[in-house]
Amino acid sequence: MKAIVNGTILTPQGEVKGTLLFDERIQAITTAPNVQADEVIDAKGMYVAPGLVDLHIHGYLGEDASDGSEEGIRIMAKGLLKNGVTSFLPTTMTVSWPEIEAALDNIRKLKPESQQASFDGSEILGCHAEGPFINPERKGAQAADNILAPDADKVIPHKDIIKLLTMAPEMPGGMEFIKRVTAETDIVISIGHTSATYEQAMAAIEAGASHITHTFNAMTPLTHRAPGVVGAALMSDATCELIADNFHIHPALFNLLHRMKGDKLVLITDCTRAGGLEDGEYTLGGQPIFVKGIECRLVDGTIAGSVLKLNNAVKNYRDGTGIPLYEAVNAATLNAARDIGVDNTKGSLEQGKDADIILMDKDCQVHATIVRGTVKYKKEA
Repeated sequence: MKAIVNGTILTPQGEVKGTLLFDERIQAITTAPNVQADEVIDAKGMYVAPGLVDLHIHGYLGEDASDGSEEGIRIMAKGLLKNGVTSFLPTTMTVSWPEIEAALDNIRKLKPESQQASFDGSEILGCHAEGPFINPERKGAQAADNILAPDADKVIPHKDIIKLLTMAPEMPGGMEFIKRVTAETDIVISIGHTSATYEQAMAAIEAGASHITHTFNAMTPLTHRAPGVVGAALMSDATCELIADNFHIHPALFNLLHRMKGDKLVLITDCTRAGGLEDGEYTLGGQPIFVKGIECRLVDGTIAGSVLKLNNAVKNYRDGTGIPLYEAVNAATLNAARDIGVDNTKGSLEQGKDADIILMDKDCQVHATIVRGTVKYKKEA
């Protein structure tokens, strides 16, 4: 049994001053003095929070999930530990279908290994396939040549590894695709890179779509005569992604999303391979992107993903809304885990769940990351 002492424990309901007991799983939160444990970790007054869960991340430290590289996924998984991410969905782009399948095979191969204590990185929960069934009008940084019509027969054979799939429901066959995939699999269908009207988006949600990809970006906006996908996102029960980098969305809108969506809001990074690296030229889905500060753009100025770290997204969301830290953390942990159906083991420091734990300071900078009870990252003094 291990114990974390002298910390402020963040639960889904608030803050607790006490001791967290765990082995591979969370055993208890106790306020009893003189707890016996084989190993004691001193939090030194920091926050003890559940490990962060990133449902939408393409790359990090020069690597990209769409490359289909085993070593690339390992580098991503290890690097994310420093950001407090204990589990994630490597996210593919609209590259060619053979490249997508190769990437899925690679993620499938590494997923069970990532659950082991010996794995030097965050746990892989599956894959988020962003495309290729999107609308060319709203492709953003996706490559138009690789866009395909919605085809459930391509997706269903990969239902074991795809947990989340972004598509445009207004494309021919889109509604039938949603109905079949949600009926025959547990894949969460997300509306994104879409020119759908409000009515089409609401019909897609009625058909089974339950998630909105990077809300406000690459979709029809909210206007007073045409509420668009943004209107459907706000007015429905769909879970909304938020890139809280203070660039993709003005931070004044964080409060709107918080008030409208509550626990149906999920913080994501949409991070590219440029994440964790210096400003310069990189690639995304085979296209050159240019990074300057928090901005990633194609040569024509189109926004192309981010270099956001999920712990910084939590800080930005808290600062932009003024909500308590535990609520901001929920948006990057429990809300995400619930969205893809893994909240029985992930997303909060509750008894019986995997011991995915981070220690972080008041600025949400991570000092230690624990995955399934194993300390996998400690910040150097």
